[in-house]
Amino acid sequence: MFSVTVRDHMMIAHSFRGEVFGPAQRLHGATFVVDATFRRADVDADGIVVDIAAAARALNAVVGEFNLRNLDEVPALAGLNTTTEVLAKVIADRLAEQARAGALGDGARELAGLTVTLHESHIAWASYERTL
Repeated sequence: MFSVTVRDHMMIAHSFRGEVFGPAQRLHGATFVVDATFRRADVDADGIVVDIAAAARALNAVVGEFNLRNLDEVPALAGLNTTTEVLAKVIADRLAEQARAGALGDGARELAGLTVTLHESHIAWASYERTL
């Protein structure tokens, strides 16, 4: 399996619902480094997994929807506890939509899957992996 990873980042504010979150139930901020890894069984005729520039633009567009925002106020996230895990899934699903729509180029139609990893710090991160 071949893979290509692109990286971006976002700074957000949010709060959580539920006693399990303790003080994080209050509004707080987080800065995430966001990695999106695209996978396929073989490279295409040009020797690539996916157009890296197109993948980077797609990731930037997706995280740009959330960057410098209070996620508690984003209608598309209403009702979600925007944990690192949940955000990884939201971003992965939106990237999958971009791939299906052709935003990553024709070669992206042969992608087998993608993984989105949100790094909260140098010692903690969460990922969501999905097929395409």
